[in-house]
Amino acid sequence: MRSALSVLVAIAAAHLRIRLRQTVVAVGGVAIGVGFFLAVSGMMSGSQKDFIKTLVDSAPHIIVTDERRRPARQPAATAFPDGAVAVRHATPRDEVRGLRNWAAMLEDVRSLPGAAAAPALGGAVSLTFAGRTAGVVLTGVDPATEVQVSRLTETLVGARLEELQQRPDGIIISRPLAVRIGAEIGDTLVVTAPGGRLQRMRILALVNPDARAGLYAGDTAAYCLLRTAQVLFARPNIVNQIHVRLADPALAERQASLFEQRWDYRWESWQERSKEVLDLITVRNIIMYAVSAAILIVAVFGVYTGVSNSVADKRKDIAILRAIGFTAADFQIVFLIEGLAVAVIGVAAGFVLGTGLLEGLGRIPLRLGGQPLTLPLDRSLLQYVLAGSVCLLSSLLAAWLPARRAAMVDPAVILRGAA
Repeated sequence: MRSALSVLVAIAAAHLRIRLRQTVVAVGGVAIGVGFFLAVSGMMSGSQKDFIKTLVDSAPHIIVTDERRRPARQPAATAFPDGAVAVRHATPRDEVRGLRNWAAMLEDVRSLPGAAAAPALGGAVSLTFAGRTAGVVLTGVDPATEVQVSRLTETLVGARLEELQQRPDGIIISRPLAVRIGAEIGDTLVVTAPGGRLQRMRILALVNPDARAGLYAGDTAAYCLLRTAQVLFARPNIVNQIHVRLADPALAERQASLFEQRWDYRWESWQERSKEVLDLITVRNIIMYAVSAAILIVAVFGVYTGVSNSVADKRKDIAILRAIGFTAADFQIVFLIEGLAVAVIGVAAGFVLGTGLLEGLGRIPLRLGGQPLTLPLDRSLLQYVLAGSVCLLSSLLAAWLPARRAAMVDPAVILRGAA
């Protein structure tokens, strides 16, 4: 069996050598297809992973608010749950906004391995400085726990988030907001709450508007100490947000659903907040892999052409070898070996080309927001396995079609025509 296979391999190698120019062209086509597949998929997959990582890291995995997905039933509606009574135009009961039992919620979240939770109180205020006024959402945070759930402190300029503990009158705003109102670190702002309560607060630090800051760096975002916000909004011991960070961000959606069933308030995961963006990424991936697969299929077409021409040129040789005892299956194997050899060499060369392209793309200098960065690229083994396997399988199919025709050659007809 081994000697017979070696003979078939030798015949396939002889065919490739005889048609060397066409063999080189086919190998080059496969190499270019694989190389560009790696470059395109590496850029797209790398940018996706980097975007999702930034999305996950720049904000809490779950944000709890004092809203409900379904409004609470009013007393007038619950007084007669089963009666044939229609209550209309009743005055709704006003409820004090805020999370009830928020301390118990914190403990519930923290009972999960590796999970952290931080309370917060947010509300709309206006900031005034040197005659300029800007409306912002001021969020009071507990620095000791907030640093466990967000990367806000990593993007601050001028002070650390923990320093709010020693500066109850401190406020943190984004750099774009500071530029807009003409303020700098150390300046004093007048903060006006909805009820008309005024408080002078000094800018302790600025948030840099880079990717790590995420939602924390918006023009309308500001931060202060939690108890300062409670005094300013006249809501002592009340919070209306809980920021949650999990050990595994992928479980955020499932865990948020479980907590929401238990506590009734709205638990919004990062997947839910970014659903539209994630859907767009899915559509982009479908388009990207369809285009990349088309590139590979076009490249593999050279394998089909080469094997088809080889079958057409060797019909007389096939007839002679069939006459002396070679079987139809033998010729299928010969031409499959030809196609596979071209594909293997092309894939290997494509890996080298793709690695070079990725290396070159990774060295392109870019700047975003004045900060240097490089293209996020995916150089994982999965990309190479995907490109190689798709190309090899496509090449085998491309070689099998003409090999099947070679196996159907009738030696008597060919030899009679040659005579």
